[in-house]
Amino acid sequence: MIIMIPFKSMRDQAGLNRQHIFDLARLPPDLLAPLDLGQHERQLILLGHAGRLLWERVQKHATDPVHPIDSYTIGVVEQWAALALPHTRIRFVYPRGLPANRHVGLQRLGTLAGWHHPSPFMVGIDARWGSWFAYRAAIIVDSELPASPVEDHGHPCVDCTAKPCIGTCPASALDSGTMDMNACTASGSLKPRPARTAAWRDRPAL
Repeated sequence: MIIMIPFKSMRDQAGLNRQHIFDLARLPPDLLAPLDLGQHERQLILLGHAGRLLWERVQKHATDPVHPIDSYTIGVVEQWAALALPHTRIRFVYPRGLPANRHVGLQRLGTLAGWHHPSPFMVGIDARWGSWFAYRAAIIVDSELPASPVEDHGHPCVDCTAKPCIGTCPASALDSGTMDMNACTASGSLKPRPARTAAWRDRPAL
């Protein structure tokens, strides 16, 4: 069954090409607990990106040098909601909206949506997009849109015989089939990130 989401093409063209609508009543209570839900709130919409389009859009349109992706995403979602859900109250719970000590379970939501499967390198993986996807926003709404069906194309690691993620790890931290963080740290592969500046604009989209 295809769920028609209002103005979905607008979000797709902005680079937010993964969307999933959850009915709050069907989500596990412990997943909802950090969200401090109001009685009027009925649904959670999870938005993400897959592939390179988001990076191209951010490099062209983002204006925030410190948090370019988050700021761009919030702007796109706010514009979309104003057009698609003009009489709906929305509230961000990611990438902003919750106190610092509370967090929405993005990977659990991704698993329930069918996007996220565990991988040896501890990053979610998808049969279509590999690990090239990310969660970009989650909003709570008082809408009554049709809930999205699970979009599960299977676990790609099950039938993978080449195991390139294991063979290409410079620290051999995956040789056992699971991530050995001690080996990763000892190798020096983990290095502090440099401070963010506007130079991110000059990096090519991968």
